[in-house]
Amino acid sequence: MSERWAGVDIGGSKTLVVLCDSAGRKLASATADSGAHLGGPAILDIAAGLVRSLVDDGSALSGVGVGAAGVVDPGTGTIVVTGDSFTGWAGTAVNAGLSARLGGVPVRTENDVNAFLLGELDAGERHVLGVALGTGVGGALYVDGRLLHGGGTGAGEIGHVGNFGPAPCTCGVAGHLEAYASGRSLARRYTEATGVSLPAASVADAALAGDEAALAVFTDAGRFLGEAITHAGGLLGIATAVVGGSVTNSWALLEKPMLAALAAHPLLSGSPVEVRLSRWGADAIALGAVNLVRAAE
Repeated sequence: MSERWAGVDIGGSKTLVVLCDSAGRKLASATADSGAHLGGPAILDIAAGLVRSLVDDGSALSGVGVGAAGVVDPGTGTIVVTGDSFTGWAGTAVNAGLSARLGGVPVRTENDVNAFLLGELDAGERHVLGVALGTGVGGALYVDGRLLHGGGTGAGEIGHVGNFGPAPCTCGVAGHLEAYASGRSLARRYTEATGVSLPAASVADAALAGDEAALAVFTDAGRFLGEAITHAGGLLGIATAVVGGSVTNSWALLEKPMLAALAAHPLLSGSPVEVRLSRWGADAIALGAVNLVRAAE
């Protein structure tokens, strides 16, 4: 039997599993509510059940890779810190727990945005910044041909840098990128400007229809995203960034102000950081998790 690998994306609302062949090509997928507020054991039970729905015997897999929300100890696969989207997830030993549920198959776990970046790398790339714009804003760094993990709070947290204005960030500090470019912040800032409560996708629709308040919200988000990317690129010598996440469904609203900010702050080379959109969309984290575990063999 040819090798098969599973990639698992455990997020605050859903868990997605993809099954891949020996070359990392997607064969099948399954998804379910992640059970984020049910605690670590239940979250792992759901993930294992999805894996088993794609392959009868989990132990027949060559390996399982996991992209998990939160700060992850890459050595043990233990969740160190999580946001308010989870309950009882911090402290969960994902590698050991999921392996035990699947008959001993090897499991490797990374932070979800790290896995996203691994899934988006082009062959031969050695220096790339990953940015995920979703409910929050996450980042990942691939430097000198490897993921950069940093200290206990994790490297690459681009959502929690900058001083772009007075808007409150989820971490309690004002002005961070996440306070302007996340889905949650786009909705909040539109409500503050208009008194009308809309989800981020509806704010985008309003912007495309010419609503000036909605356009202003997205213009700020794109500009501050570009400034954060160029600062990260200049500090780490990174000339390429890949951006994904649900907010990029509104890329037509973000791209122009982002490109203007990048052009206004070029690298020492004289060229701005080159930014591309995610090619794998919703599958990127799970496919990157497959790359993670395949590389470990």
